[in-house]
Amino acid sequence: MPEGHSVHRIARQFAQNFVGHTIAVSSPQGRFADDARLIDGHRMIEARAVGKQMFLEFDNELWLRVHLGMYGAWDFAGDISVDPTIASANGRMGQTNQRGTVFDDAGENSVHSIGAPRRTRLRMAESEKLQEEITEFPPEPIGQVRVRLLSDTAVADLRGPTACEVLDPAQVDAVIAKLGPDPIVDDGPDAEERFVTAVRKKPTPIGLLLMDQSVVSGIGNVYRAELLFRARQNPHSPGKQVPEETVRGLWRDWVHLLRIGVETGQMMTMDDLDDESYRKAMASRDERHWVYKREGLPCRVCGTNILLEVMGGRKLYWCPVDQA
Repeated sequence: MPEGHSVHRIARQFAQNFVGHTIAVSSPQGRFADDARLIDGHRMIEARAVGKQMFLEFDNELWLRVHLGMYGAWDFAGDISVDPTIASANGRMGQTNQRGTVFDDAGENSVHSIGAPRRTRLRMAESEKLQEEITEFPPEPIGQVRVRLLSDTAVADLRGPTACEVLDPAQVDAVIAKLGPDPIVDDGPDAEERFVTAVRKKPTPIGLLLMDQSVVSGIGNVYRAELLFRARQNPHSPGKQVPEETVRGLWRDWVHLLRIGVETGQMMTMDDLDDESYRKAMASRDERHWVYKREGLPCRVCGTNILLEVMGGRKLYWCPVDQA
């Protein structure tokens, strides 16, 4: 499932390539046809992400809400902006297990650079990769496209989402009100207090609370494992027993890591790397995480084998010594 940084990066694609344009909205598979008519022919005026959910606003005061879930994917095609991270990942934009960003030998592909728009198709999916030049616009939809958003220069196709619906402003507010704080939306003291208060009043293990989107938005399996290790926090400790300074540290580290993820497209969780180590880490997941996907391998700090267990239906990676 895409974690919060990926959804923010997808929202950036919409902001760059669709906001300000009149959008033709359709449902090639037919399942979204009634809702599509509500926003068809209207101008997109905002693209916003909160945690793992994205909201696209139109000039008739209606919003398209999308939650990709485990199987959702966006295909973008047309004159779209492609940065080196997107290009080297074939459009997967930092989602779990993406292969990484490979810089050219001249060092010209800065991860922060955005090239001129190119006529191409990018598939932004968890398990599929596609980047190809297109010869006609718009291209034919691929697979069961729930909704197609078409401007004069770009097209976005959505397949397999957990949620896809048109909402009015009050309904959008109600959805967002149920979500925990997202540091990209608000990293201020009030957001931190919301997180600290929610964690410290619950007997639920901290390893489950970090995945609870009503407690904090955007954290998934990778960031959970890495945040807990960086804090040297046992994932089984009840939230209300975790020291307040540790909970605050988790929030502040999430602010730090999420910003890195949004800017680089990678869930980079190792700090203070030299240039060569950084390039290797950007290119390979094996080089950029402390514990995630390292079960049975020695801990990078103490040498104890990293454990793997299932917590809340998801795989949890942790060190039994450093996180005792």
